[in-house]
Amino acid sequence: MKERLPAIPNPWVRVLVFFLTYVFCVVLLNTLLIALVLSGRINLQMNGPTVLKLLVLTSLISLFLVTLFRLYVDRRSMKSLGLAPFNKDGLIGLLVSMAVLGCGSLLLFANGNLHWLDHSFDPLSFFTGLGLMLLVAFAEEMVFRGYILNNLLQAFHSKWNALVISAVLFALVHTSNSGINMVAILNIFLAGLLMGLNYTYTKNLWFCIFFHFGWNFFQGPVLGYGVSGLGLPGILEIEMSGNPLLTGNTFGFEGSLIATFLLLTAILLLYLAFEKRQTAEG
Repeated sequence: MKERLPAIPNPWVRVLVFFLTYVFCVVLLNTLLIALVLSGRINLQMNGPTVLKLLVLTSLISLFLVTLFRLYVDRRSMKSLGLAPFNKDGLIGLLVSMAVLGCGSLLLFANGNLHWLDHSFDPLSFFTGLGLMLLVAFAEEMVFRGYILNNLLQAFHSKWNALVISAVLFALVHTSNSGINMVAILNIFLAGLLMGLNYTYTKNLWFCIFFHFGWNFFQGPVLGYGVSGLGLPGILEIEMSGNPLLTGNTFGFEGSLIATFLLLTAILLLYLAFEKRQTAEG
């Protein structure tokens, strides 16, 4: 059977049209939310039900757009985005996110910046956070690694150009998050590089999805940090003090220079591991 040609032949143009459509939808949703707040119809809180519903709606629209573009613009299967049967890459991604957050928290604790005050377990908050973080991670990875990076890899001879551009776009859409700062933008870019690096070598999304999920889930519903400026109740109640460059201030751990160091370390180790594997395979 002859393979169908894309409706838009140039992968660069496909990425541009897709990204502009995606941004338009996200901006439209946020504009409607602001209008409702200004009209007094809703009371906006960064951990309130309205924001959580907005995250769910944004994720569902993202998945709809990826499906629409992949099937009818690229004219390829959804599986070709990197949705191979689940394998150990997902577990590795989860463990890497836990290692980065665990090491970072221990460093903050040892330096006197992090104080654990109390702990509690609210099943409703915990499982709501788990489901929300899994949905958000899946949707964003389908957008930025599955669709955008996948097409950019077709557009460039060098995977590094595709990798950097996709990470820049990933950081760019997070610049409107509450409490954002330059360190946080850098760290979101580095997280995009880390997840994208795995994808360029494996063409598999599971590492990306579960690293992204673990990064958000263990920050918020488990350790009690803010997640990209969003406040969610965690099992642990923490208090941060000291230099905001180390603590991340209200944005959470991903606004910390400690996160910068650990993400750079993870990127280097992942790159060396893949290069060693490629050399061994000849």
